[in-house]
Amino acid sequence: MPHSSDDSKHIQLSLSEIDRLCPVAKALSSPIRVRMIALLHTRAMNVNELAEALSLPVSTAALNVRQLEDAGLISSEIQPGIRGAMKLCSRRIDSVSMRLTPESQDGLSALTQHLPIGSYSIADGITADCGLVSDHGWIGDSNLPWAFYHPDRIKAQMLWFRSGELEYRFSLGEIDPQQVSWLEFSMELSSNAPMYREDFKSDIGVCVNGVPLGIWTSPGDYGRRRGRLNPSWWSDTSSQFGLLKTWRIDESGSYLDGKPLSGATLRDLRLGSLGYIALRVGVSPDAEHVGGLNLFGDKFGDYAQGVIMRVGYNNA
Repeated sequence: MPHSSDDSKHIQLSLSEIDRLCPVAKALSSPIRVRMIALLHTRAMNVNELAEALSLPVSTAALNVRQLEDAGLISSEIQPGIRGAMKLCSRRIDSVSMRLTPESQDGLSALTQHLPIGSYSIADGITADCGLVSDHGWIGDSNLPWAFYHPDRIKAQMLWFRSGELEYRFSLGEIDPQQVSWLEFSMELSSNAPMYREDFKSDIGVCVNGVPLGIWTSPGDYGRRRGRLNPSWWSDTSSQFGLLKTWRIDESGSYLDGKPLSGATLRDLRLGSLGYIALRVGVSPDAEHVGGLNLFGDKFGDYAQGVIMRVGYNNA
């Protein structure tokens, strides 16, 4: 079926994200792969169908499909076919934007901080279904909110809950808060349904220093294929991956994946008042769609990252 134009199918890249930008740029550098993406606009297709449509050997089509998968532009799942299993491909991304101007120009520099998903300072109002896992196994007991304060929570590579909030605290280091021009926060997220459900909406909110940046309604909980980074012991019938989302706040307002989200501005955050930057992410029990939250770390899901904060500041 046709893909929707949902904001979740947009990715925004910059020169500071070389590990993400280069595979995407390489994948889009081939006319064959661009034509494959075009073919997948209207429906999912298997590798044999793509090969026939492009007059390619199946082996060549399979190689190009793999490169599109590695770049995160398409997804594939194995399904039974007439002559055995077949790989069914569908498009994951509808638009890509690349910022090719180094953010150190015009007197600006950028600082990037990475926090493991288990390094939150506060777990507030967590409700079941909930739990945490490392890349080796379960952390604490499933469906017990107290597990979010288990001593091994720092090792978490995936966590989930029905409603509640997590707070992550970042330092500006030696940067003068008055020099900050913008803040960005990125993480891989999805809804949290029993097993998984790709049409299961959830209203996920983000606040910085107590100021709401806005709500992102996650379209679903994704499990039609395995997450690219998931360990082998993780069940095929559980949630597998999320969508990489980026919130930005500057002097003009707040944005989600480059699109306006709310009128909250950098001035509203009163940077420096706390001695740290408090990022809260969660699902309110009073939200319209209480569909839970899955948060993926650097060894789960599709993206090798935890919770990232980037700071643009004037170094003049």
